[in-house]
Amino acid sequence: MPSLNDVLAVILGGGAGKRLYPLTMMRSKPAVPIAGKYRLIDIPISNCINSNIYRIAVLTQFNSVSLHKHITGTYNFDSFHTGWVQIWAAEQTMERMEWYQGTADAVRKQLVEIQSARSKHVLILAGDHLYKMDYSKMAQYHWENNADVTVAVQPINRSDASRFGLLKQNSTGEIVDFAEKPKDSAILDNFVSRDDPEKPFLASMGIYLFNLDTLVDVLTLKTQGKSFDDFGYNIIPHCVQDTTKVFGYEFSGYWRDIGTIRSFYEANLELTTQKPQFDIYDPDQRIYTHARFLPGSRLSDCKLDNVLIAEGCQINNATIEHSVVGLRSIIKSGCVIKDSVLMGADYYDSSGSIPIQIGENCHIEGAIVDKNVRMGQDVTIKPFPPGTEIEKDAYTVKEGIVVIPKKTILPSGTYIGPDA
Repeated sequence: MPSLNDVLAVILGGGAGKRLYPLTMMRSKPAVPIAGKYRLIDIPISNCINSNIYRIAVLTQFNSVSLHKHITGTYNFDSFHTGWVQIWAAEQTMERMEWYQGTADAVRKQLVEIQSARSKHVLILAGDHLYKMDYSKMAQYHWENNADVTVAVQPINRSDASRFGLLKQNSTGEIVDFAEKPKDSAILDNFVSRDDPEKPFLASMGIYLFNLDTLVDVLTLKTQGKSFDDFGYNIIPHCVQDTTKVFGYEFSGYWRDIGTIRSFYEANLELTTQKPQFDIYDPDQRIYTHARFLPGSRLSDCKLDNVLIAEGCQINNATIEHSVVGLRSIIKSGCVIKDSVLMGADYYDSSGSIPIQIGENCHIEGAIVDKNVRMGQDVTIKPFPPGTEIEKDAYTVKEGIVVIPKKTILPSGTYIGPDA
């Protein structure tokens, strides 16, 4: 049986993340903070480490400086460890001047590095999903079935089927057909793969395990003018229709694609509940991130209910409900915060007329406040009706959620709400 030492993990982290704007105004999507103290890229890297896969490459391209800083400052194995986490940035060469054109094209442009790693198997991962998965079990399934490609699949119901790439699986587990986001109910009926009436369909999770020779063959295939730049739209359907042995590995645990402001907002607030589906407290599946030497958070005369608070915070005489409070957050007296995600700050700074803080008597509800925001006194932020889309200099409204961009200054008395 092959070894996990033969598996190279390649994490796709180069997308622009337009649907997460303005959180991606100054950073790539995998660098977006989550759960008060982590970044999205920490999820797949931690899954790899917990699965005993220690050779990890992160492909980067867009707004990548903060992502590079985080990775290089966090994931350093000691001198006696054979593992590594490397950054493979998009680059122009004498042979190719264009940047990554899609997920598969990004991997194609790094084939030399992939082959140089001398791994027999390549695990392709996304950098913007929230889940915990033991990839070693997927690798075991791949080897037991003598597969060329294994796709991680998630059981879904009929109402969600049109939002995903559907895979039809036969009784042996092999994938025999593929449809990308089908809308026709007749097509859906042909893609029932499970006996479960509640979740009869299998959706691709965007997690792929390739044998190296299969990956090289399909990425260097002469396509006669056809674009083979994306795994979901091009590569996987081609492999299913070809003679390639493609199997589906079923994963029924929690999995969330953090692709929109709404999904990001809801995924964060779910973590504030007593028993969230995504357990950040599991000692057997830890989430790793940058080690910080911060003091414990100091709270006085506060009323808190379902609040996730990171370290280094100073909060005085505040009421906070159903919210995430990120690193180094300073919240002054008289504040009321509900249903909100505060990302905190990268550093303490009390200079200027308005320090990096939430000033006195602020009311924040239904909002995402990015890092290093300076908020004066008596600022009010209220959510808009669902579906509202607004673009302003000081704030953006996406799907009714108010987003305050990084480093924004909100003067005292600012009001943001539907009746402004």
